[in-house]
Amino acid sequence: MVEIDCKGLACPGPVLKAKEVVETQRPPTIRVIVDNSAAKENVSRFLGTQGYDICVETAEGSFCVIGTKKGEDIKEPLARENTKEAGKKILVFITSRTLGHGDERLGNALMLNFLKTLKELPNLWRIILLNEGVKLASDEGESIAVLKELEQSGVSILVCGTCLSYYNLIEQKKVGETTNMLDVVTSLGVADSVINIT
Repeated sequence: MVEIDCKGLACPGPVLKAKEVVETQRPPTIRVIVDNSAAKENVSRFLGTQGYDICVETAEGSFCVIGTKKGEDIKEPLARENTKEAGKKILVFITSRTLGHGDERLGNALMLNFLKTLKELPNLWRIILLNEGVKLASDEGESIAVLKELEQSGVSILVCGTCLSYYNLIEQKKVGETTNMLDVVTSLGVADSVINIT
C-alpha cells in the first residue's frame, strides 16, 4: 500500500500527486489523505477512473481516500484517452489573467490551477497570451514559474508585443517570446485543436 499526505495542498495538487503515484508505481492499494471536501471528491473521482474501488474514512478534520484496485489493469487517465494521436498540436489561447468572471481573487487562483494542470494535457504545443493574458508572463506571481516550467518542457509560449506595449510591460516580461498578430494567426491555422480561455 502507498500512502500520500496531501493535507494543505490546493486543487489540483492532491489529484496530481495521486496521478503520479498511480502512473509510476501502479499500487494495488493507495491511501490519499486530504483536508477538504473538494479534494476528497476530486481524488475519489480520479482513482475511480483508474480502476480503483473507493472507500473514504473521515477523522479529525481530514479525509482518507482509499483506493483498492479492482482488476488486473489500471486505465490510462481520462484526459489522455482521446488525445493519443501522434503529432497532434494543441494550442491554448489565453486573453485574460483570470479564469472566468466574478471574484478576481478566485479567478486568479483558478487561472493558476489551470496553468499548473496544463502539463497533464498530451500534445500541448503552444500557449498564446493576448490582451490581459500577457500579464501572466509579466507578474512576479506563481504563474511565471509555472509558465517557465512549461516552456522548459518544450511548450512554445508566445506573448503579444502590442499588448505588452499597451500595458507598459515590455521590460517586465519574464517568460515566452514576444510575438505579433501574424504569428498568432499562423499558429491558430496550424494548430489541430485550440482551447480558448477568455
